[in-house]
Amino acid sequence: MQQLKQEIANMIEKIEHIEVSQRKLLGQDLGSCTNEELQELDDQLVRSLRSIRARKSQLFNEQIGQLKEKERLLLEENARLCIKCGQKPWQQSTQLKEAVNNCSQSCQSSDIETELFIGLPERRAA
Repeated sequence: MQQLKQEIANMIEKIEHIEVSQRKLLGQDLGSCTNEELQELDDQLVRSLRSIRARKSQLFNEQIGQLKEKERLLLEENARLCIKCGQKPWQQSTQLKEAVNNCSQSCQSSDIETELFIGLPERRAA
């Protein structure tokens, strides 16, 4: 029984420590932090953002690959249907293909900045 009480006390202490860490990561209760603790939080947030951005980039690249494959399949199907109907398959010009490729390459390597507002809609106009 004593062992269970000790285990409960340890778990409560761990939970409190996790809650304090969570509040600090959310930017709450930072008044009691030392410079070293603030630097550690900053470093941890930078690592987290790097990981999030890497995953986001990976998902976007996978989605781009899937969309390119879908485009290829649709172009093939379109060509088959044109031949079936007795029409000449539509061919993209070389310049149009280059423009699309250049656009897709520049879109992959550039960051997009957006204006984001979090709050109630009526406050947005103010």
